[in-house]
Amino acid sequence: MLGIKKRLWVNNVDIVDLLRPYRIEIGTVLPIVDGESQPSPLLTEEAEEEEASSKQIDGSSPHGPGSPGVLGPETSAGLPTCLLCTCLITTVYCDDHELDNIPPLPKATTHFYSRYNKIGRITKNDFANQNNLKKIDLTSNVITDIDEDAFRGLPNLEELVLRDNRIRQLPELPHTLIFIDVSHNRLGRKGIKEETFKEMANLNHLYLSGNELDHIPLPLPESLQSLHLQDNNIQEMHEDTFCNVKDVSYVRRALEDIRLDGNPINLSKTPQAFMCLPRLPIGRLV
Repeated sequence: MLGIKKRLWVNNVDIVDLLRPYRIEIGTVLPIVDGESQPSPLLTEEAEEEEASSKQIDGSSPHGPGSPGVLGPETSAGLPTCLLCTCLITTVYCDDHELDNIPPLPKATTHFYSRYNKIGRITKNDFANQNNLKKIDLTSNVITDIDEDAFRGLPNLEELVLRDNRIRQLPELPHTLIFIDVSHNRLGRKGIKEETFKEMANLNHLYLSGNELDHIPLPLPESLQSLHLQDNNIQEMHEDTFCNVKDVSYVRRALEDIRLDGNPINLSKTPQAFMCLPRLPIGRLV
Protein backbone atom coordinates (compact mmCIF):
# COMPACT_ATOMS: atom_id res chain seq x y z
CA MET A 1 0.00 0.00 0.00
CA LEU A 2 1.24 3.51 -0.77
CA GLY A 3 3.31 4.96 2.05
CA ILE A 4 3.41 1.74 4.21
CA LYS A 5 6.96 0.64 5.02
CA LYS A 6 6.31 -1.83 7.92
CA ARG A 7 3.75 -4.50 8.87
CA LEU A 8 0.91 -3.22 11.06
CA TRP A 9 -0.99 -5.61 13.36
CA VAL A 10 -4.35 -4.79 14.92
CA ASN A 11 -6.05 -7.43 17.07
CA ASN A 12 -3.74 -10.11 15.59
CA VAL A 13 -4.75 -9.13 12.05
CA ASP A 14 -2.13 -8.13 9.43
CA ILE A 15 -3.47 -4.83 8.05
CA VAL A 16 -1.22 -5.05 4.94
CA ASP A 17 -2.61 -8.48 3.99
CA LEU A 18 -6.13 -7.26 4.70
CA LEU A 19 -5.80 -4.31 2.30
CA ARG A 20 -3.71 -6.11 -0.34
CA PRO A 21 -6.63 -6.41 -2.86
CA TYR A 22 -6.97 -2.62 -2.80
CA ARG A 23 -3.25 -1.78 -3.24
CA ILE A 24 -2.44 0.88 -5.90
CA GLU A 25 0.66 0.56 -8.10
CA ILE A 26 2.45 3.81 -9.02
CA GLY A 27 2.52 4.40 -12.77
CA THR A 28 -0.34 2.05 -13.59
CA VAL A 29 -3.25 4.26 -12.65
CA LEU A 30 -5.47 5.18 -15.59
CA PRO A 31 -6.88 8.68 -15.00
CA ILE A 32 -10.53 9.19 -15.81
CA VAL A 33 -11.23 11.90 -18.39
CA ASP A 34 -14.79 12.44 -19.63
CA GLY A 35 -15.78 9.05 -18.32
CA GLU A 36 -12.98 7.14 -20.09
CA SER A 37 -9.66 5.93 -18.77
CA GLN A 38 -6.52 7.40 -20.37
CA PRO A 39 -3.15 5.62 -20.72
CA SER A 40 -0.37 6.89 -18.48
CA PRO A 41 3.34 7.24 -19.43
CA LEU A 42 5.33 4.07 -19.09
CA LEU A 43 8.58 5.84 -18.14
CA THR A 44 9.19 8.07 -15.14
CA GLU A 45 10.88 11.45 -15.64
CA GLU A 46 14.10 10.05 -14.20
CA ALA A 47 14.09 7.16 -16.68
CA GLU A 48 13.45 9.50 -19.64
CA GLU A 49 16.31 11.80 -18.60
CA GLU A 50 18.66 8.83 -18.22
CA GLU A 51 17.77 7.53 -21.70
CA ALA A 52 18.27 10.97 -23.30
CA SER A 53 21.63 11.39 -21.56
CA SER A 54 22.87 8.02 -22.76
CA LYS A 55 21.98 8.92 -26.36
CA GLN A 56 24.02 12.11 -26.18
CA ILE A 57 27.01 10.38 -24.65
CA ASP A 58 27.26 7.46 -27.04
CA GLY A 59 26.26 9.47 -30.14
CA SER A 60 23.36 7.18 -31.01
CA SER A 61 20.75 8.35 -33.49
CA PRO A 62 16.98 7.95 -33.49
CA HIS A 63 17.12 7.23 -37.24
CA GLY A 64 18.26 3.67 -36.81
CA PRO A 65 21.54 1.73 -37.19
CA GLY A 66 24.12 3.24 -39.50
CA SER A 67 22.81 6.81 -39.15
CA PRO A 68 25.27 9.56 -38.04
CA GLY A 69 24.89 10.27 -34.33
CA VAL A 70 24.63 13.55 -32.48
CA LEU A 71 28.43 13.87 -32.55
CA GLY A 72 28.59 13.60 -36.34
CA PRO A 73 30.12 10.98 -38.64
CA GLU A 74 33.36 9.30 -37.71
CA THR A 75 36.62 10.76 -39.03
CA SER A 76 39.74 8.95 -40.21
CA ALA A 77 41.18 9.55 -36.75
CA GLY A 78 38.49 7.27 -35.29
CA LEU A 79 36.63 10.12 -33.58
CA PRO A 80 33.30 11.74 -34.47
CA THR A 81 33.76 15.11 -36.21
CA CYS A 82 32.03 17.04 -33.42
CA LEU A 83 34.34 15.49 -30.84
CA LEU A 84 37.49 16.16 -32.86
CA CYS A 85 36.33 19.69 -33.81
CA THR A 86 33.76 22.06 -32.30
CA CYS A 87 30.14 22.05 -33.46
CA LEU A 88 27.79 24.89 -32.56
CA ILE A 89 24.31 24.16 -33.91
CA THR A 90 25.03 24.00 -37.68
CA THR A 91 28.53 25.54 -37.65
CA VAL A 92 31.64 23.33 -37.54
CA TYR A 93 35.00 24.77 -36.39
CA CYS A 94 38.12 22.70 -37.13
CA ASP A 95 40.71 25.49 -36.94
CA ASP A 96 44.33 24.71 -36.05
CA HIS A 97 43.99 20.95 -35.55
CA GLU A 98 46.79 19.83 -37.93
CA LEU A 99 44.24 18.14 -40.18
CA ASP A 100 45.52 16.87 -43.52
CA ASN A 101 42.09 16.27 -45.06
CA ILE A 102 38.49 17.50 -44.86
CA PRO A 103 36.65 15.65 -42.06
CA PRO A 104 33.20 14.20 -42.83
CA LEU A 105 30.58 16.80 -41.92
CA PRO A 106 27.12 16.36 -40.42
CA LYS A 107 24.48 16.84 -43.13
CA ALA A 108 22.98 19.83 -41.32
CA THR A 109 26.24 21.83 -41.56
CA THR A 110 25.80 25.36 -42.96
CA HIS A 111 29.17 26.95 -42.08
CA PHE A 112 32.50 25.11 -42.10
CA TYR A 113 35.82 26.56 -40.88
CA SER A 114 39.07 24.62 -41.15
CA ARG A 115 41.76 27.31 -41.08
CA TYR A 116 45.45 26.92 -40.20
CA ASN A 117 45.67 23.21 -40.92
CA LYS A 118 47.69 21.01 -43.32
CA ILE A 119 45.03 20.15 -45.88
CA GLY A 120 46.69 19.61 -49.27
CA ARG A 121 43.82 18.57 -51.53
CA ILE A 122 40.04 18.93 -51.88
CA THR A 123 38.39 15.91 -53.50
CA LYS A 124 34.99 15.52 -55.13
CA ASN A 125 33.79 13.48 -52.14
CA ASP A 126 34.76 15.93 -49.40
CA PHE A 127 31.55 17.96 -49.68
CA ALA A 128 29.29 15.38 -51.31
CA ASN A 129 25.60 15.69 -50.32
CA GLN A 130 26.21 18.85 -48.28
CA ASN A 131 23.08 20.57 -49.57
CA ASN A 132 22.87 23.00 -46.63
CA LEU A 133 26.43 24.29 -46.79
CA LYS A 134 26.59 28.10 -47.18
CA LYS A 135 30.19 28.94 -46.27
CA ILE A 136 33.56 27.19 -46.59
CA ASP A 137 36.67 28.81 -45.10
CA LEU A 138 39.98 26.98 -45.65
CA THR A 139 42.35 29.90 -45.06
CA SER A 140 46.04 29.09 -44.50
CA ASN A 141 46.32 25.45 -45.47
CA VAL A 142 48.67 23.93 -48.09
CA ILE A 143 46.04 23.21 -50.77
CA THR A 144 47.55 22.63 -54.21
CA ASP A 145 44.87 20.58 -56.00
CA ILE A 146 41.09 20.82 -56.12
CA ASP A 147 38.98 18.29 -58.03
CA GLU A 148 37.04 19.95 -60.86
CA ASP A 149 33.67 19.04 -59.37
CA ALA A 150 34.59 19.47 -55.68
CA PHE A 151 32.06 22.32 -55.23
CA ARG A 152 29.67 21.50 -58.07
CA GLY A 153 27.06 19.77 -55.91
CA LEU A 154 26.62 22.61 -53.37
CA PRO A 155 23.33 24.31 -54.31
CA ASN A 156 23.39 26.87 -51.45
CA LEU A 157 27.07 27.82 -51.24
CA GLU A 158 27.44 31.60 -50.88
CA GLU A 159 30.93 32.19 -49.47
CA LEU A 160 34.17 30.48 -50.49
CA VAL A 161 37.43 31.49 -48.77
CA LEU A 162 40.64 29.79 -49.95
CA ARG A 163 43.19 32.52 -49.26
CA ASP A 164 46.80 31.76 -48.32
CA ASN A 165 47.16 28.39 -50.03
CA ARG A 166 49.08 27.06 -53.07
CA ILE A 167 46.25 26.73 -55.59
CA ARG A 168 47.27 26.93 -59.26
CA GLN A 169 43.86 26.53 -60.88
CA LEU A 170 40.29 27.17 -59.79
CA PRO A 171 37.74 24.40 -60.37
CA GLU A 172 34.17 24.94 -61.52
CA LEU A 173 32.41 27.20 -59.03
CA PRO A 174 28.70 27.35 -58.11
CA HIS A 175 26.76 30.26 -59.59
CA THR A 176 25.24 30.92 -56.15
CA LEU A 177 28.43 32.49 -54.77
CA ILE A 178 28.26 35.99 -53.27
CA PHE A 179 31.76 36.20 -51.79
CA ILE A 180 34.99 34.70 -53.20
CA ASP A 181 38.45 35.14 -51.67
CA VAL A 182 41.31 33.29 -53.36
CA SER A 183 43.99 35.86 -52.46
CA HIS A 184 47.63 34.86 -52.04
CA ASN A 185 47.71 31.68 -54.07
CA ARG A 186 49.54 30.73 -57.28
CA LEU A 187 46.92 31.40 -59.94
CA GLY A 188 48.72 32.25 -63.19
CA ARG A 189 47.81 32.77 -66.83
CA LYS A 190 45.62 29.66 -66.93
CA GLY A 191 44.56 29.66 -63.30
CA ILE A 192 41.05 30.96 -64.01
CA LYS A 193 38.99 29.62 -66.89
CA GLU A 194 37.20 31.98 -69.27
CA GLU A 195 33.79 33.19 -68.13
CA THR A 196 34.22 31.61 -64.69
CA PHE A 197 32.31 34.47 -63.01
CA LYS A 198 29.92 35.38 -65.83
CA GLU A 199 26.82 33.57 -64.50
CA MET A 200 27.26 34.58 -60.86
CA ALA A 201 24.35 37.02 -60.77
CA ASN A 202 24.74 37.75 -57.04
CA LEU A 203 28.53 37.96 -56.75
CA ASN A 204 29.42 41.05 -54.68
CA HIS A 205 33.06 40.59 -53.63
CA LEU A 206 35.88 39.01 -55.65
CA TYR A 207 39.35 38.99 -54.06
CA LEU A 208 42.23 37.73 -56.24
CA SER A 209 45.17 39.75 -54.91
CA GLY A 210 48.65 38.31 -54.46
CA ASN A 211 48.54 35.78 -57.29
CA GLU A 212 50.35 35.62 -60.65
CA LEU A 213 47.51 36.80 -62.87
CA ASP A 214 48.49 38.66 -66.04
CA HIS A 215 44.96 39.74 -67.01
CA ILE A 216 41.60 40.74 -65.52
CA PRO A 217 39.23 37.73 -65.64
CA LEU A 218 36.28 38.76 -67.81
CA PRO A 219 33.38 39.10 -68.04
CA LEU A 220 32.45 40.28 -64.57
CA PRO A 221 28.83 40.23 -63.34
CA GLU A 222 26.93 43.52 -62.96
CA SER A 223 26.35 42.75 -59.27
CA LEU A 224 30.07 43.06 -58.43
CA GLN A 225 30.89 45.72 -55.82
CA SER A 226 34.53 44.99 -54.90
CA LEU A 227 37.33 43.67 -57.15
CA HIS A 228 40.77 43.27 -55.59
CA LEU A 229 43.59 42.47 -58.03
CA GLN A 230 46.55 44.14 -56.35
CA ASP A 231 50.02 42.57 -56.40
CA ASN A 232 49.61 40.56 -59.59
CA ASN A 233 51.29 40.83 -63.00
CA ILE A 234 48.56 42.69 -64.94
CA GLN A 235 50.17 44.91 -67.60
CA GLU A 236 47.29 46.18 -69.71
CA MET A 237 43.57 46.83 -69.72
CA HIS A 238 41.07 47.45 -72.51
CA GLU A 239 38.58 50.31 -72.69
CA ASP A 240 35.64 47.90 -72.44
CA THR A 241 36.99 46.03 -69.41
CA PHE A 242 34.44 47.70 -67.14
CA CYS A 243 32.48 50.02 -69.43
CA ASN A 244 30.53 49.78 -72.68
CA VAL A 245 32.35 51.90 -75.28
CA LYS A 246 29.36 51.63 -77.62
CA ASP A 247 27.00 53.16 -75.05
CA VAL A 248 28.29 56.41 -73.54
CA SER A 249 25.29 56.63 -71.22
CA TYR A 250 26.05 53.29 -69.56
CA VAL A 251 26.84 53.58 -65.84
CA ARG A 252 28.13 50.75 -63.66
CA ARG A 253 26.96 51.96 -60.25
CA ALA A 254 27.66 48.88 -58.12
CA LEU A 255 31.43 48.57 -58.78
CA GLU A 256 32.89 51.10 -56.33
CA ASP A 257 36.03 49.32 -55.11
CA ILE A 258 38.72 48.32 -57.64
CA ARG A 259 42.29 47.63 -56.49
CA LEU A 260 45.01 47.42 -59.16
CA ASP A 261 47.95 48.75 -57.17
CA GLY A 262 51.08 46.61 -57.21
CA ASN A 263 50.65 45.72 -60.91
CA PRO A 264 52.94 46.87 -63.78
CA ILE A 265 50.03 48.74 -65.44
CA ASN A 266 49.64 52.45 -66.13
CA LEU A 267 45.98 53.34 -65.64
CA SER A 268 46.34 56.70 -67.36
CA LYS A 269 46.76 54.97 -70.74
CA THR A 270 43.11 53.86 -70.83
CA PRO A 271 41.03 56.71 -69.32
CA GLN A 272 37.89 55.64 -71.23
CA ALA A 273 37.90 52.37 -69.29
CA PHE A 274 36.74 54.16 -66.12
CA MET A 275 34.18 56.65 -67.44
CA CYS A 276 31.20 54.52 -66.38
CA LEU A 277 32.48 53.88 -62.83
CA PRO A 278 31.45 55.85 -59.73
CA ARG A 279 35.10 55.85 -58.53
CA LEU A 280 38.52 55.49 -60.14
CA PRO A 281 40.51 52.28 -59.48
CA ILE A 282 43.43 52.44 -57.08
CA GLY A 283 46.71 52.01 -58.95
CA ARG A 284 49.60 53.66 -60.77
CA LEU A 285 48.66 56.67 -62.93
CA VAL A 286 52.10 57.61 -64.28
